[in-house]
Amino acid sequence: MDGDSLDLQRRLVGQVNSWPIHVIRQRRVELKNLATCASSVPSPAKILDLVLPDADQSGRCESAVGRANTFPRERAIDISGSFVKRIIDVALSGIALLFLWPLLLVIAVAVKLESAGPIIYRSLRAGKKGQKFSCYKFRTMVDGADELKDSLRRFNERRDPFFKIADDPRVTRLGRFLRKYSLDELPQFWNVLKGDMSLVGPRPHPVDDCARYRPADHRRLEVKPGITGLWQVIARADPSFETCMKLDLEYMMRWSLSLDCKILLRTVPAVLAGEGS
Repeated sequence: MDGDSLDLQRRLVGQVNSWPIHVIRQRRVELKNLATCASSVPSPAKILDLVLPDADQSGRCESAVGRANTFPRERAIDISGSFVKRIIDVALSGIALLFLWPLLLVIAVAVKLESAGPIIYRSLRAGKKGQKFSCYKFRTMVDGADELKDSLRRFNERRDPFFKIADDPRVTRLGRFLRKYSLDELPQFWNVLKGDMSLVGPRPHPVDDCARYRPADHRRLEVKPGITGLWQVIARADPSFETCMKLDLEYMMRWSLSLDCKILLRTVPAVLAGEGS
């Protein structure tokens, strides 16, 4: 089995290294088209106005993206808010796991039958205050995919800390389907029950991506990461790290239980639309 895994890794590396020049040119064209699409996405402030049209009629709107008369909170989420948020996290995650366990079982069997390797992929992520934790996902790549990341980094189609490749050769056929509908992230309900994550919050970034943060970027680590967030439900067409960061900070400054509920409700149609990758 180990020999098969090593052979597969060699074939993948060979496949990447032997990509013809027209493929690379095609990826550059796709990237330019993606940038054009991203430029048409409304600014984070306008997006937030759509989500929170009744944010604050007094003009003293808490914001992280250049609103007038802004002011910072002492805490991203106060103690009482964190307590209520935690109760909701535990209750809804427990209910989700109770009702979704047949689906989880089917996915687990499918992952095991399709390719060799573990069913659950444990990714080391940065949580609140930068504390490391294992983020659980159904495995969507070939076993040992992390070892191939450095050899693929030159094909990275996103700037700053993000690492993303369209048609990543490490992703399995089932993995593409799971990612499309975000089914690979269902095990993260267990992360929420454990207290590593919240249902709503900034997405947890891999530790090696966080190592590339600029000093100001660490502000997003002041709250627990979430399964879903603003960027996931209203700005997935803009893959830039800058937009992700601005929306994460906007969420932290405007946090309320009402905002969490709106994001959760918007997550359902966003997942059903199959826009994941």
